[in-house]
Amino acid sequence: MQRSLFSAVSGLRNHQVEMDVIGNNIANVNTTAFKSGRATFKESFSQVLSGATRPQNGQGGVNDLEVGLGMQLASIDTSFQQGNLETTGNATDMAIQGNSFFVVGSGNNQYYTRAGNFQLDADGSLVSPTNGYIVQGRMATNGVLNSAVTDIRLPAGQTTPAKATSSMTIGGNLDASAPTITAVNPHDPTAAELADPANAQSVTQTSLAVFDSLGLKHQVTVDAWKTGANTWDYKIDASSLNYDSSKPYTFGPGAKSSPAAAATPWQFTFNPDGTIDTASSNIPAITFTPQGNGNPVSITLDPGSGSTGLTSYVAGSTALLRSQDGYASGILQSITVDHNGTITGSFTNGTNSVLAQVALADFNNPEGLQKLGDNMFTTTANSGTAVVGFSGRETASTIASGALEMSNVDLAQQFTEMIIAQRGFQANGKMITTSDDMLQELVNLKR
Repeated sequence: MQRSLFSAVSGLRNHQVEMDVIGNNIANVNTTAFKSGRATFKESFSQVLSGATRPQNGQGGVNDLEVGLGMQLASIDTSFQQGNLETTGNATDMAIQGNSFFVVGSGNNQYYTRAGNFQLDADGSLVSPTNGYIVQGRMATNGVLNSAVTDIRLPAGQTTPAKATSSMTIGGNLDASAPTITAVNPHDPTAAELADPANAQSVTQTSLAVFDSLGLKHQVTVDAWKTGANTWDYKIDASSLNYDSSKPYTFGPGAKSSPAAAATPWQFTFNPDGTIDTASSNIPAITFTPQGNGNPVSITLDPGSGSTGLTSYVAGSTALLRSQDGYASGILQSITVDHNGTITGSFTNGTNSVLAQVALADFNNPEGLQKLGDNMFTTTANSGTAVVGFSGRETASTIASGALEMSNVDLAQQFTEMIIAQRGFQANGKMITTSDDMLQELVNLKR
């Protein structure tokens, strides 16, 4: 009879553990990326009252007689089922879609989490706000990702270097019906001749800002004038260029570094159909050395091709410098994270540059990880070693930026399991009171 008491006590004790697990699940129903637990039971050992016998002498065999001695806790499993995603709009919030984990570091120790509610600290480190552990990944140098996995730091005021202009494009139309310029030397007119109202239809001007290696802005002004059928000469107005005149430079006829260079005019030549004839045109690079410590600048002028390039039709002159590939230095103003965890910075100069990529870790047995609190996990002897890699390469998991993974606790399931655990507890409690009544009856037999 005491066996029934001990069996019922084991049932009470382990159903209480199950209620503890359920209570923890419900308490964390709104915890970011929480993974619910599940308690499972197993029977305890049994006492053999008589052993089994085999059939013999025409008599059948008999099974053994066993009395169970209660139940035990078999396991407390963690369910890593994907939680729903909640949109936050915060660029540093990230949610993993897949089975991987974020890697965070504290000194030489690494931990793992599914909670991607990260923030930037005073040093610009991307950290978990619950404990300050720094998110791990690979940093980029000049937009190129390195191979080493290290702390991700995105300091405020980070700058991107300036890029010297190396190419400009010119497009639009130069009026084919315009008269030839009136000048003493049509291939090298004076400033006064270019500005003469009588030559207004023969001359056009366009400007565009370019940059040297230090990010200093220079204004390039192109003066073009008609010198014959299907030909327009041009030169660069150097008045707005801050250049070092003691060093070689080329700006076109009348402004060259050597008189001999002026003998060959800079010229746009057009085909009979009005499209640019680049083979016959003379379009050298614009070169100069800026004053100060900047490197020499060499800019090619691209007139394009066909009807989308520089043309000469019977229409008004609309030629203009359209674009150039240089820019000044810029300061980091915002970041974005793509599905591969690549962090890209947007800078005040209008450029974007890769800054870092968030690392992800996979495990052979994620259920073997140990919970540390603060939404953190650490490895155990049965979890396997973390395989650290990056989305799009070593792992199939992806990252959703501006979103967080919600808890995977299913309240309907938890309440159902709560009822089952409660009834199991009540039944075992009733077993104890019934066994007690039977013992009481046994004691009363001697009266």
